[in-house]
Amino acid sequence: MKYDNKYFIFTLALFSMIFWGMSFVWTKIVLEFYNPITTILLRLIISFVILWIVLKLAGKLQPISKKHYKLFFLSALFEPLLYFLGENFGLREVSSTVASVIIATIPVITPIFATFLLKEKITKFNIIGIFISFFGVLVMVIDKNLNFTASPKGIALLFLAVFSTIGYAVTIKKLSASYQSATIITYQNIIGIIYFLPLFFIFDFKEFLHIRPSFNAIASLVQLAVFASSLAFICYIHVVSKIGVSRANIFTNLIPIVTAIFSFFLLDEKFYFAKVLGMIIVISGVFLSQIDKIITKYNHAKSLKTKSN
Repeated sequence: MKYDNKYFIFTLALFSMIFWGMSFVWTKIVLEFYNPITTILLRLIISFVILWIVLKLAGKLQPISKKHYKLFFLSALFEPLLYFLGENFGLREVSSTVASVIIATIPVITPIFATFLLKEKITKFNIIGIFISFFGVLVMVIDKNLNFTASPKGIALLFLAVFSTIGYAVTIKKLSASYQSATIITYQNIIGIIYFLPLFFIFDFKEFLHIRPSFNAIASLVQLAVFASSLAFICYIHVVSKIGVSRANIFTNLIPIVTAIFSFFLLDEKFYFAKVLGMIIVISGVFLSQIDKIITKYNHAKSLKTKSN
């Protein structure tokens, strides 16, 4: 099989989005038994072991330079530490679908901060997409009487996860110039474990010893680590290397849809018109915010093809 075949690439992208969409459902199931800190720590440990073994066997794990230690610890502070704290504690307060939609605004919000921190250009499509996406979130979480239909605390925690990716994006851009993505993720997992271990022993350890999780919870935890934290990243990294970040980001619009479908069947989550409408508006905003990159890339490729002919 040709690994650069477009159908193979799109299949990998689809699997990544399915795994990440399902991660909100699996997390919700695990949180019925374990606290967020325990859930994150166990997920990171299993994922680290898997990635370490795969990369070691493949000879792809790069050694890291001492001069990059600070950057690695700083990037892991943003993600997985702050990101997962916001996402997991937020998921305790709101539905899986609402959580996935808020997290889906990451590619919309990032360009704002990239403009100031990385001197990247923000376009009119980015700005329009931002307003549309936030309007969609408001449609989902506020009723006609301007009362919250979802927990404000949960929404704030989820936006903590969203904004933590800004700091992550700044540090990761510097690291990505020297290391492959799989290597970065593997080391961030082990640093994340170092960050979460003290929190685990302070807040969760005693309760953890007495918890008897269901088979479904254990299975969901393993699936989180294997599929969402390991295979999804491996697949997505390959996709980005073949079609670029801009085109790969378009597939992220599928994540809230996947979450909504599986939440309905596995969690019996209730859907109402405002939630569905808000989800459509947010996804439209995310897509619109990325469209200029796709157009630019398409025109560039077309120009190169014309010159070659």
